[in-house]
Amino acid sequence: MTSRLSPEFDLFAVQGRKTGFIRIPHSVHRSAYGHIAWPVAVIAHGQGPTVLLMAGNHGDEYEGQAALGQLIRELDPSHVSGRLVIVPSANFPAAMAGRRTSPIDEGNLNRSFPGDPDGTITEQIAYFLEEVVMPRVQFLIDLHSGGSSLMYIPAALVRHSHDAQHQAENIAMLQAFGAPISYLTGMGQGQGADRTASAGAARKGVRHFGTELGGGGQITPAALRTCRDGLRRVLHRLGALSVCDAPPAPPTRLLAVRGSDYFVHAPEDGLFEPLVELGDTVHRGQAAGLIHSLQTPWRTPEVAHFERDGLVICKRVPGQTQRGDCLFHLGTDLEG
Repeated sequence: MTSRLSPEFDLFAVQGRKTGFIRIPHSVHRSAYGHIAWPVAVIAHGQGPTVLLMAGNHGDEYEGQAALGQLIRELDPSHVSGRLVIVPSANFPAAMAGRRTSPIDEGNLNRSFPGDPDGTITEQIAYFLEEVVMPRVQFLIDLHSGGSSLMYIPAALVRHSHDAQHQAENIAMLQAFGAPISYLTGMGQGQGADRTASAGAARKGVRHFGTELGGGGQITPAALRTCRDGLRRVLHRLGALSVCDAPPAPPTRLLAVRGSDYFVHAPEDGLFEPLVELGDTVHRGQAAGLIHSLQTPWRTPEVAHFERDGLVICKRVPGQTQRGDCLFHLGTDLEG
């Protein structure tokens, strides 16, 4: 099977800094022979690894998109050792709409891998990334945040590895990035884990590095600074940058996310009143939040509880919630 998407230039042949678009065929009422112009950049120089950097996997996660635009503008190509393929807005239709999912097909790109060359626009994007780009790179850096509905303590993350050497290298990358917290995923069950970009990278033998850089439908100076400096330190550690102009990494707290009991979900529809904040240490059985009924406001609020001990690393932002919405997300110290 062959992708229908066509870059304006060969992503794996150009040298120096090159920007342009990948054309996604899109025939609609207003444009019979039209295409979506999906932005891409390549910065290549000398010998070294090939790294795919992407953000906007979810279109309402803005921090990584801004950081990669900054990287394209600021990075001196002579400091690159190898090749950086940079996709600032991976689900471009979603990014243009400021939505988690695409307004064209409601596709969630991070639940669409390995994709389909003849599928929806989102499935075609996933297929292009996994089957055209990933086989030719050694590393994937996929920048996420909490988007419109969640706020994270700025964090970096990697997939857990049973290989001791890989695990040590993963932890070294987390320490090089220098986010306030870092955590390992894939240590328990997770929804849709086999359809994420990180799972696609694993299928292709590509090492993965990710982030959750804040969220709340905004960009904060602190999150953007964490991303800018962390990216340069990680690229330098990978051997893709010969010069790193970022300050030394601050210490990071290493955590693990092991299973569904690390998450708290709304038991009812209503107004969410959090009873704890980001960075709090909580205990199993502790009240996490109250859900106030809109339809029967005189009713005693429902109580959501934590199912385990842990550190609060993520909190829901919108006050109105529905049964099943994620309210909190915990991590536990890696040694535990």
